[in-house]
Amino acid sequence: SFRNLQDRDTLSKSDPICVVLTRDIRSGNYHEFGRTEMIKDTLNPDFVKKFNMKYFFEESQKLRFEIYDVDSPSQKLESHDFLGRIDCTLGEIVGASSGKMERKLEYEIVTLHFSATKLDKKDFLGKSDPFLIFYRANEDRSYTVTHKTEVIKNTLNPTWRPFTVPVKTLCNGDYNRSIKVECFDWDSDGSSHDLIGEFTTNLQELSKGSHATFDVINPKKKAKKKSYKNSGQVQLMKCKVEIQPSFLDYLKGGYVLTIKKLELHRTQLNFTVAIDFTASNGNPSNSNSLHYISPYGPNQYVMAIQAVGEIIQDYDSDKLFPVLGFGAKLQDGSVSHEFPLTFNPQNPYCQGIQGVLQAYYASIQRVQLYGPTNFSPVINHVARFASSMRDGSNYFVLLILTDGVITDLPQTIEAIVQASNLPMSIIIVGVGNAEFDAMNVLDADERRLSSNGKYAVRDIVQFVPFREFLGGGGGNSNIAQAALAKEVLAEIPDQIIQYMKANNIAPKPPKANVNVPGNNPNQGVQGPGPNQGGPVGQIPPQGQNVGGPASSWAPQQQGTTPYPGSGPTAPQGNAPTYPGSAPSAPHGSAPPYPGGSGSSPYPAQTNQSWGGMPPPPNVQR
Repeated sequence: SFRNLQDRDTLSKSDPICVVLTRDIRSGNYHEFGRTEMIKDTLNPDFVKKFNMKYFFEESQKLRFEIYDVDSPSQKLESHDFLGRIDCTLGEIVGASSGKMERKLEYEIVTLHFSATKLDKKDFLGKSDPFLIFYRANEDRSYTVTHKTEVIKNTLNPTWRPFTVPVKTLCNGDYNRSIKVECFDWDSDGSSHDLIGEFTTNLQELSKGSHATFDVINPKKKAKKKSYKNSGQVQLMKCKVEIQPSFLDYLKGGYVLTIKKLELHRTQLNFTVAIDFTASNGNPSNSNSLHYISPYGPNQYVMAIQAVGEIIQDYDSDKLFPVLGFGAKLQDGSVSHEFPLTFNPQNPYCQGIQGVLQAYYASIQRVQLYGPTNFSPVINHVARFASSMRDGSNYFVLLILTDGVITDLPQTIEAIVQASNLPMSIIIVGVGNAEFDAMNVLDADERRLSSNGKYAVRDIVQFVPFREFLGGGGGNSNIAQAALAKEVLAEIPDQIIQYMKANNIAPKPPKANVNVPGNNPNQGVQGPGPNQGGPVGQIPPQGQNVGGPASSWAPQQQGTTPYPGSGPTAPQGNAPTYPGSAPSAPHGSAPPYPGGSGSSPYPAQTNQSWGGMPPPPNVQR
């Protein structure tokens, strides 16, 4: 259902219809899944048509809902007035806590600014009078004109005025749809403009930033001359995509789409990340290191966090994730296998996946890669929460990212066996090219784990080496991440069901008056929290001091339930309180390694620079 739609009809109200589209992971294109019925003369439609869609927990199934005002009997969407859209995932709908999901309907616009240099001369007594025509590619391979620039007289180096056009008009709302641009020399008769050349692009390419350059190609010249290069170049000076507020936005606060579900059985998933900071990862300032922060693309740790986190976060209503590190020497000289990347034991939570990545980037500067590779402390850490919440209202997923051979295998097996009767699952992703034979022992698909004569109640571990997915997408990191997420998350639904059945926990009825994912005003806001001096979700710039326990760059997020002893000023929220946590220091401290003395081969990064590394890229989801 929709509320407060735009009224695009002059003598009556709009006649809305909703179109549901799904996104193909390989092409990135959206394809129509179905349409509702059209309802006449209403700005608040409640559609009757229902859609049945296969749901896969392990996949990010992106959906798009577009609303149109029907103006004719035509089935072509471009024949009708576009009112707006929302994007979401099927997981967000399934994970909505109150049986419905509410979102503000978006109407995107894009502002573009172009110039050109060294265009071909077309006029005999002068230069050229160039202008651009933009076309949108259609499904039948035809093109529709979407915009024409003004004509600039007598120049081969024009700069056209910026223009703004609806994203729906420019590319039908599909960022990967082809956009053809033709450059003409204007003639006064209006019927015989001379083609200078053309090029193709898409909004995804344009939106990456300004200063992109496109060769203007004249097909006839290219066919005739082998040495032909181009007929000039067009430069993108600006591309800005934004949501356009409407008059009703100011009057009534915008439009809302409500997606209703027939049934809802609510279990909160709690996602924890544990990252390997052992010396075997290599010196972070070296480009061969698994922790190297390259400006040209994410490392495997970042890709794995994004891949799994993108799925899991849809089922975590407050989007607050504890992030732990292990195998590092801290600034006080102790070696820890269970320290929060916020460096605040009372509050280990990061806001969203972007907050997780920010904490990871900042931590590389603040710790010394050390060892050994111990898993049991972080497993027992999460197990302490799970042991206090066995009623089915919460389920815990621990993601361990590691590069090498596990050191405390007997203790880890014992921890897994003890945790197998708790509401908990463990995902282990191996990064790099090390041998991971021991991990296959933990992923007991063929034989149950046992320790000291006690067998695991159920298999709660899934292990995959990330390298198996990096070559399958033709170099496309998005495809590799989607394949990884699909593999490691495929067993989670069955593991949850096994726990519920084993403990005779029936699904709970829908709850009313609960904050809906996507409708929390604090959710996703990357602003400073209490006692914070730096913006959340932003990487510390070069030269920024991030050292010391009171660092303003330690993420202390809003909306968390404080650890015991965190004080009355700590913000409140839905994240679980950490049972038995000590407010004074991280758990899991160990004597110096190896042999109780000596130093790591890789010293901690200086607080004054990135130690030879380029600054990390902006975190993008």
